[in-house]
Amino acid sequence: MKAIIGGTGIDKDSRFLEKMEMIVTKYGDAYYSIIDGILYLPRHKPGHTLPPHMINYKANVQALMDLDVDEVISIYAVGSITRRLSPGRFGLVRDFIDLAFSRANTFYDGSTREVRHTPFVEPFDRKLGARFARNAINSGSSLALDCVYITTNGPRLETPAEIMAYRNMGADVVGMTLGTEAALLKEAGIRNAAVAYSINWAAGLDAEGISFLEDESIERLARNIINIAEKTLTAAG
Repeated sequence: MKAIIGGTGIDKDSRFLEKMEMIVTKYGDAYYSIIDGILYLPRHKPGHTLPPHMINYKANVQALMDLDVDEVISIYAVGSITRRLSPGRFGLVRDFIDLAFSRANTFYDGSTREVRHTPFVEPFDRKLGARFARNAINSGSSLALDCVYITTNGPRLETPAEIMAYRNMGADVVGMTLGTEAALLKEAGIRNAAVAYSINWAAGLDAEGISFLEDESIERLARNIINIAEKTLTAAG
C-alpha cells in the first residue's frame, strides 16, 4: 500500500478527514483514512490536536508497517532560511539535521534485544523522489531540489540568532517534525520521499517579523502537492 503523511496545512484537506479509522499499535493509537487505495495519515492526529514534540511518531510509523505500507510521500510545512526554497514554493528534501530532543526517535531503544545502527547516507528514496519530481514538472509546477531541512524541537518558533546559526550549518528550511519521522521510516524500511513547502521566512529574515502566507495560498499549494503525490504513488514506478 502507498501512503501520504501530512501536517500543518496539509491535514486540513478532506482526504485526511474522510472515512477516518483508528488502529491500535504496540506503541499506541494512530489514525488514518484510505481513499482510492491511498492511505492518508495526519501526523498531528485528526483536528491537528498534537504539537510536534508530543506526536506519537512510533505509533504512526508502526501503523504504516501494520497496514503493509511500502512507500510514503511525507509532506512538511516549513520556514525558509535560504532562497533555495522561498515562501510559496515546494521542493524535495535531500538531507536533514536533527536537533529535536527528548523524543522516541528509534525502534532500537533497548526495548528489543536487537541492536542496530541504521545507515543514513541516503535518508530518502531517490527513485520515489525522482518520480515525484517528474510528475511535478509534467503538471507545470516548479520545484526546488536538494533542500536541507533542520528539525527543531518546538513548539516555540526559533530566534533570529538560531536561524543564522542553522543557515551557517547548511540548512535551507526549518521545521519541527521531519527528523524524527524520517528516522523511524528509514528504520522501518519504508521508502520515503520528503516534500517541503514554505509558508514563511524564518525569524530575522522578514522585515515584518514573521508573516505567513494567507490561508488561501497555503490551501492551494497544499492541494497541488497532494495531487502530485497521488499521481506519483498510483503511477507505475
